[in-house]
Amino acid sequence: MTNILILSAGTRDKVVQYFKRALEGKGRVIATDCSPYAPALYEADEFVLVPRITEPGYLERILEICREKQVSGVLSLIDPELSLLAANEERFRALGTVPVVPSFEAVETCFDKYAMYRRLTELGFATGRCFLDPKEFYRAVESGELSYPVFVKPVCGSASLNISRAQDRETVEFLCSRQEGMMIQEFMDGTEYGADVYIDLISGQVISVFVKEKLKMRAGETDKAVSVKDEELFAWLTDFVQKMGFRGIIDIDLFRIGGKWYISEVNPRFGGGYPHAYACGVNVPEMIVNNLEGKANVPVVGRYPAGRVMMKYSEIMVRDIEG
Repeated sequence: MTNILILSAGTRDKVVQYFKRALEGKGRVIATDCSPYAPALYEADEFVLVPRITEPGYLERILEICREKQVSGVLSLIDPELSLLAANEERFRALGTVPVVPSFEAVETCFDKYAMYRRLTELGFATGRCFLDPKEFYRAVESGELSYPVFVKPVCGSASLNISRAQDRETVEFLCSRQEGMMIQEFMDGTEYGADVYIDLISGQVISVFVKEKLKMRAGETDKAVSVKDEELFAWLTDFVQKMGFRGIIDIDLFRIGGKWYISEVNPRFGGGYPHAYACGVNVPEMIVNNLEGKANVPVVGRYPAGRVMMKYSEIMVRDIEG
């Protein structure tokens, strides 16, 4: 039996539903959250309420669930938990549980935006210039290398929190003085895209790449998008993820500027727009289940229809959860 544990399920109902379909007749989906008001819990075959990830004993509780429920694979849907899974990979594997997450080094690089900028630069992949030292940035502006506007954002952050656009030096100085650990990033004025990529846990091959042009964003997530296909981009992204050494599901933010591709950020988990890929036939949960069953996947890069539009909308769940 192949059982999947989905941590911090929150409102990601669709992902839970997709894994239930992939496991139908051969396993169960167990979901966790610290709140009984997380709707995705009630989509799972079974759920467990757990402490917040910052509380003492959290990791031990998750390991205990893996042991009790005979969990084959564990994944999280929130950024702060990914490093915890990656750092404790051997403890999970000792229980027969595979953390579906890249290596600890890769995860930490993704969450340190300046480290990712340096890594992209070292590997020769285009990205917006970043500065930790405001004085260095001001010199670049004075020399004509850069111009306003720019983004000021935390070096380590997620969900587009505390990101501000600055039109002048005074605003940059104010934003950098308001909070520690900020960096200045070149404004990438182009068309924004996203890529959902799956790298096989067994073979290490890039199995699928799904690309969408983002039409509208909301709260840091893709709200409306259209699927696109570009063979050169598929090859470029494949080269990138292999050089980075990623494994599992990752979400890449991209820009197209003047006919050139730029990488903005990488999220080493299911992105909020993944349901678009699934609706176009890119079944990553099934790929993960295959890997957990010891089967390598056959590459299906770009095998989806172009021009298919995703439009998110609100839904509600009503449950009697007393007791």
